[in-house]
Amino acid sequence: MKKAKSGSKQNESVLQRFLNSDEPVFSFARDAAWIAVVVGSVALLLFLFSGTWPAVVAVESESMVPNMNVGDLVFVVAPDRYGELMTWNESLSTGYGKFNEYPDNSGNPVYGDVIIYRPNGVDSVHPIIHRALTWYDDGTYAGYITKGDNNQYIDQVGGISGVGQILPVKEEWVVGKALFSIPLIGYAPLHIFEFAVLIIALMIVHELYLSSREKKKNE
Repeated sequence: MKKAKSGSKQNESVLQRFLNSDEPVFSFARDAAWIAVVVGSVALLLFLFSGTWPAVVAVESESMVPNMNVGDLVFVVAPDRYGELMTWNESLSTGYGKFNEYPDNSGNPVYGDVIIYRPNGVDSVHPIIHRALTWYDDGTYAGYITKGDNNQYIDQVGGISGVGQILPVKEEWVVGKALFSIPLIGYAPLHIFEFAVLIIALMIVHELYLSSREKKKNE
Protein backbone atom coordinates (compact mmCIF):
# COMPACT_ATOMS: atom_id res chain seq x y z
CA MET A 1 0.00 0.00 0.00
CA LYS A 2 2.77 2.41 0.92
CA LYS A 3 4.55 1.75 -2.37
CA ALA A 4 1.37 2.34 -4.35
CA LYS A 5 0.74 5.56 -2.47
CA SER A 6 4.27 6.72 -3.22
CA GLY A 7 3.84 5.89 -6.89
CA SER A 8 0.56 7.76 -6.95
CA LYS A 9 2.23 10.83 -5.47
CA GLN A 10 5.01 10.65 -8.06
CA ASN A 11 2.41 10.46 -10.83
CA GLU A 12 0.49 13.43 -9.45
CA SER A 13 -0.09 15.90 -12.26
CA VAL A 14 1.57 19.29 -12.34
CA LEU A 15 -1.88 20.88 -12.29
CA GLN A 16 -2.80 19.02 -9.09
CA ARG A 17 0.46 20.07 -7.46
CA PHE A 18 -0.12 23.63 -8.60
CA LEU A 19 -3.58 23.65 -7.04
CA ASN A 20 -2.86 21.75 -3.83
CA SER A 21 0.85 21.78 -2.99
CA ASP A 22 2.18 23.78 -0.06
CA GLU A 23 5.61 24.00 -1.65
CA PRO A 24 6.74 27.66 -1.83
CA VAL A 25 7.24 27.60 -5.61
CA PHE A 26 3.66 26.43 -6.24
CA SER A 27 2.21 28.69 -3.59
CA PHE A 28 3.99 31.66 -5.15
CA ALA A 29 2.78 30.63 -8.61
CA ARG A 30 -0.83 30.48 -7.34
CA ASP A 31 -0.53 33.98 -5.88
CA ALA A 32 0.95 35.31 -9.13
CA ALA A 33 -1.81 33.65 -11.17
CA TRP A 34 -4.47 35.12 -8.89
CA ILE A 35 -2.99 38.61 -9.29
CA ALA A 36 -2.91 38.15 -13.08
CA VAL A 37 -6.59 37.12 -13.12
CA VAL A 38 -7.61 40.10 -10.98
CA VAL A 39 -5.58 42.57 -13.07
CA GLY A 40 -6.92 41.07 -16.30
CA SER A 41 -10.52 41.28 -15.04
CA VAL A 42 -10.10 44.90 -14.00
CA ALA A 43 -8.54 45.74 -17.37
CA LEU A 44 -11.47 44.10 -19.20
CA LEU A 45 -14.04 45.98 -17.13
CA LEU A 46 -12.21 49.26 -17.72
CA PHE A 47 -12.17 48.63 -21.47
CA LEU A 48 -15.89 47.81 -21.53
CA PHE A 49 -16.62 50.97 -19.56
CA SER A 50 -14.37 53.29 -21.53
CA GLY A 51 -14.47 51.87 -25.04
CA THR A 52 -10.78 52.64 -25.57
CA TRP A 53 -7.31 51.59 -24.40
CA PRO A 54 -5.50 52.61 -22.33
CA ALA A 55 -8.51 53.37 -20.14
CA VAL A 56 -6.37 55.12 -17.53
CA VAL A 57 -3.30 57.31 -17.87
CA ALA A 58 -1.10 59.13 -15.38
CA VAL A 59 -0.28 62.83 -15.59
CA GLU A 60 3.50 63.20 -15.91
CA SER A 61 4.01 66.94 -16.41
CA GLU A 62 2.75 70.29 -15.13
CA SER A 63 1.36 71.41 -18.50
CA MET A 64 -2.27 71.17 -17.26
CA VAL A 65 -1.73 72.62 -13.76
CA PRO A 66 -3.83 73.42 -11.78
CA ASN A 67 -6.69 71.59 -13.52
CA MET A 68 -4.58 68.44 -13.65
CA ASN A 69 -1.51 67.75 -11.54
CA VAL A 70 1.44 65.39 -11.70
CA GLY A 71 0.42 62.06 -10.21
CA ASP A 72 -3.28 62.34 -11.11
CA LEU A 73 -4.75 59.12 -12.46
CA VAL A 74 -7.01 60.08 -15.38
CA PHE A 75 -9.86 57.87 -16.56
CA VAL A 76 -10.19 57.93 -20.35
CA VAL A 77 -13.22 57.18 -22.52
CA ALA A 78 -13.72 56.98 -26.27
CA PRO A 79 -14.18 60.40 -27.93
CA ASP A 80 -17.86 59.78 -28.68
CA ARG A 81 -18.75 58.10 -25.37
CA TYR A 82 -20.93 60.00 -22.87
CA GLY A 83 -21.41 62.83 -25.36
CA GLU A 84 -19.53 64.08 -28.41
CA LEU A 85 -16.02 65.45 -28.03
CA MET A 86 -16.25 69.23 -27.71
CA THR A 87 -13.46 71.69 -28.43
CA TRP A 88 -12.88 74.95 -26.57
CA ASN A 89 -14.19 76.89 -29.58
CA GLU A 90 -17.36 74.78 -29.80
CA SER A 91 -18.02 75.18 -26.07
CA LEU A 92 -17.71 78.98 -25.89
CA SER A 93 -21.44 79.51 -26.22
CA THR A 94 -22.40 76.83 -23.69
CA GLY A 95 -19.61 77.09 -21.12
CA TYR A 96 -19.15 73.31 -21.21
CA GLY A 97 -15.78 72.14 -20.05
CA LYS A 98 -14.00 69.30 -18.30
CA PHE A 99 -11.29 69.99 -15.75
CA ASN A 100 -12.06 73.70 -15.96
CA GLU A 101 -12.22 74.78 -12.32
CA TYR A 102 -9.36 77.21 -12.89
CA PRO A 103 -8.58 79.56 -15.82
CA ASP A 104 -5.53 79.07 -18.00
CA ASN A 105 -2.23 80.81 -17.35
CA SER A 106 -3.51 83.96 -19.09
CA GLY A 107 -6.54 84.17 -16.84
CA ASN A 108 -8.99 83.06 -19.52
CA PRO A 109 -11.73 80.55 -18.64
CA VAL A 110 -11.12 77.12 -20.14
CA TYR A 111 -13.80 75.19 -21.98
CA GLY A 112 -14.16 71.99 -23.96
CA ASP A 113 -12.74 68.52 -23.50
CA VAL A 114 -9.27 67.41 -22.54
CA ILE A 115 -8.04 64.78 -24.97
CA ILE A 116 -5.34 62.14 -24.78
CA TYR A 117 -3.53 61.77 -28.09
CA ARG A 118 -0.45 60.19 -29.63
CA PRO A 119 1.63 63.02 -31.14
CA ASN A 120 1.82 62.56 -34.91
CA GLY A 121 0.41 59.07 -34.35
CA VAL A 122 3.72 57.84 -32.91
CA ASP A 123 3.37 54.97 -30.43
CA SER A 124 6.93 55.12 -29.09
CA VAL A 125 6.31 58.24 -26.98
CA HIS A 126 3.85 58.73 -24.14
CA PRO A 127 0.45 60.17 -25.10
CA ILE A 128 -0.13 63.87 -24.44
CA ILE A 129 -3.00 65.04 -22.20
CA HIS A 130 -4.04 68.52 -23.40
CA ARG A 131 -7.17 70.50 -24.13
CA ALA A 132 -8.70 70.46 -27.62
CA LEU A 133 -8.97 74.12 -28.68
CA THR A 134 -10.45 73.95 -32.14
CA TRP A 135 -10.72 71.82 -35.27
CA TYR A 136 -8.30 72.87 -38.03
CA ASP A 137 -9.05 72.13 -41.68
CA ASP A 138 -7.33 73.84 -44.61
CA GLY A 139 -8.80 71.54 -47.21
CA THR A 140 -5.76 69.27 -47.42
CA TYR A 141 -5.07 68.59 -43.76
CA ALA A 142 -7.41 68.39 -40.76
CA GLY A 143 -6.91 67.87 -37.04
CA TYR A 144 -7.32 69.29 -33.54
CA ILE A 145 -5.27 72.22 -32.30
CA THR A 146 -4.31 71.47 -28.70
CA LYS A 147 -2.77 73.24 -25.73
CA GLY A 148 -1.94 72.60 -22.09
CA ASP A 149 -3.82 74.93 -19.72
CA ASN A 150 -0.51 75.87 -18.10
CA ASN A 151 1.36 76.37 -21.37
CA GLN A 152 1.94 79.67 -23.17
CA TYR A 153 1.62 78.28 -26.69
CA ILE A 154 -0.31 75.66 -28.60
CA ASP A 155 1.31 72.25 -29.07
CA GLN A 156 1.51 72.71 -32.83
CA VAL A 157 4.26 75.35 -32.61
CA GLY A 158 6.48 72.99 -30.65
CA GLY A 159 8.07 69.62 -31.17
CA ILE A 160 9.20 66.42 -29.47
CA SER A 161 12.52 64.65 -29.78
CA GLY A 162 12.15 61.69 -32.11
CA VAL A 163 8.79 62.96 -33.40
CA GLY A 164 9.49 66.40 -34.80
CA GLN A 165 7.03 69.28 -34.93
CA ILE A 166 3.65 68.34 -33.52
CA LEU A 167 0.97 68.36 -36.20
CA PRO A 168 -2.74 69.06 -35.72
CA VAL A 169 -4.16 65.92 -34.11
CA LYS A 170 -5.95 63.64 -36.54
CA GLU A 171 -8.99 61.80 -35.22
CA GLU A 172 -7.21 58.44 -35.46
CA TRP A 173 -4.45 59.73 -33.17
CA VAL A 174 -6.90 60.49 -30.37
CA VAL A 175 -6.85 57.80 -27.69
CA GLY A 176 -9.87 59.33 -25.97
CA LYS A 177 -11.08 62.16 -23.78
CA ALA A 178 -10.53 62.61 -20.06
CA LEU A 179 -13.62 61.80 -17.98
CA PHE A 180 -12.38 62.33 -14.41
CA SER A 181 -9.22 62.01 -12.36
CA ILE A 182 -8.10 60.83 -8.94
CA PRO A 183 -5.23 62.76 -7.31
CA LEU A 184 -1.94 61.01 -6.44
CA ILE A 185 -3.05 57.49 -7.49
CA GLY A 186 -1.22 57.98 -10.78
CA TYR A 187 2.13 57.81 -8.99
CA ALA A 188 1.78 54.00 -9.01
CA PRO A 189 1.71 53.70 -12.84
CA LEU A 190 4.49 56.28 -13.07
CA HIS A 191 6.62 53.97 -10.93
CA ILE A 192 5.17 50.67 -12.14
CA PHE A 193 8.55 48.85 -12.21
CA GLU A 194 9.37 49.77 -8.62
CA PHE A 195 5.80 48.92 -7.59
CA ALA A 196 5.99 45.49 -9.27
CA VAL A 197 9.35 44.73 -7.60
CA LEU A 198 7.88 45.67 -4.21
CA ILE A 199 4.83 43.42 -4.70
CA ILE A 200 6.98 40.46 -5.80
CA ALA A 201 9.35 40.98 -2.86
CA LEU A 202 6.43 41.03 -0.41
CA MET A 203 5.02 37.85 -1.96
CA ILE A 204 8.37 36.07 -1.63
CA VAL A 205 8.79 37.18 1.98
CA HIS A 206 5.25 36.04 2.75
CA GLU A 207 5.84 32.60 1.22
CA LEU A 208 9.15 32.17 3.04
CA TYR A 209 7.48 33.09 6.32
CA LEU A 210 4.68 30.55 5.79
CA SER A 211 7.19 27.88 4.79
CA SER A 212 9.33 28.56 7.88
CA ARG A 213 6.30 28.43 10.15
CA GLU A 214 5.17 25.14 8.63
CA LYS A 215 8.62 23.58 9.14
CA LYS A 216 8.69 24.62 12.80
CA LYS A 217 5.23 23.12 13.25
CA ASN A 218 6.36 19.76 11.84
CA GLU A 219 9.59 19.56 13.90
